[in-house]
Amino acid sequence: MMLIRMARPDDLDALVALARLADVGVTSLQADPVQLAERIERSQRSLRNELDRADQGYLFVLECSETGTLVGTCSIESALGLRSPWYNYRVGKVIHASPALNIYSSAETLFLSNDHTGSSEVCALFLHPDWRREHNGGLLSKCRFLFMAQHPERFASKVIAEMRGVSDEQGCSPFWEALGRHFFTVDFAQADHLTGVGHKSVVAELMPKYPVYLDLLPAHARAVVGEVHEKTRPALAMLQEEGFRYEGYVDIFDAGPTIEAYLHEIRAVRQSRLWTVSEQAAVDAVAGEPWLIATTGLNDFRMVLQTLDAPQGSLSLDEATAQLLGVRSGDVVRAVPLHPPQDLSQVLP
Repeated sequence: MMLIRMARPDDLDALVALARLADVGVTSLQADPVQLAERIERSQRSLRNELDRADQGYLFVLECSETGTLVGTCSIESALGLRSPWYNYRVGKVIHASPALNIYSSAETLFLSNDHTGSSEVCALFLHPDWRREHNGGLLSKCRFLFMAQHPERFASKVIAEMRGVSDEQGCSPFWEALGRHFFTVDFAQADHLTGVGHKSVVAELMPKYPVYLDLLPAHARAVVGEVHEKTRPALAMLQEEGFRYEGYVDIFDAGPTIEAYLHEIRAVRQSRLWTVSEQAAVDAVAGEPWLIATTGLNDFRMVLQTLDAPQGSLSLDEATAQLLGVRSGDVVRAVPLHPPQDLSQVLP
């Protein structure tokens, strides 16, 4: 069985090994032992409420409970841009018109923006290639929403996710080559690394402050604005299923889309509810639908996925699941179907 839990200091070596498998462009996961150790410590301190909202972040891991192998990770940043500026481009429009000359033209532009300052971010999702099967991706991605649903006071009203933009097999970004390289003379892989280790604002401040006319960029660069890397499409689809949408913001380096949703409108937040655990019973692993089931604590947050028939009044867990979550009959858990159900009566009280 697969288990989501909070990252611990003894996960460091496994997290470094996992990060080394990530491609260029997975900006928020760098194979830097010092940085990852700091992220684990920051997550632990955030759970203890020892940090200001501006510094809080939460790091989760996905573990095979049978072997103890760490196979995935993801995180939440509580509030962006409150220590250093948070930049992206807003895709806009400029109109040029002269009634006297009967001329009217519309041009798409990129405006450097700080509009998402203060928003929470779901980020740093990476799943080991050998474990990209069954429902592991959905479990890893959506665990964050049950955590946020249980502890909404720790997060902003708006949640964003920066999706990886288009790059080739060598890690070359056509958007960066057409724009960013002219103002910051390094290749995309190095710019991506600097962003991942906390220097995004430094790089961004060297980018043009005035609107960039997209028509001045090569066609192959314009074509990738707002598009995701082919390996990121499944992650994008999962977030879209939860209600995230593209509102015209893109990353300043690879032009990947920034998608967003209000916290209370995210499907797993809105439809999840608290259930009392009933007497443990054998569960048919074939019948029913996959459900996300999470504990309600902070430091001891845990989540699993189990196939369930539509619960009626209480949630019946098999013995192995209950033990893995550390719950017993009478305890309270938060749960929601992995995917939006056809019949909303399955999740609404």
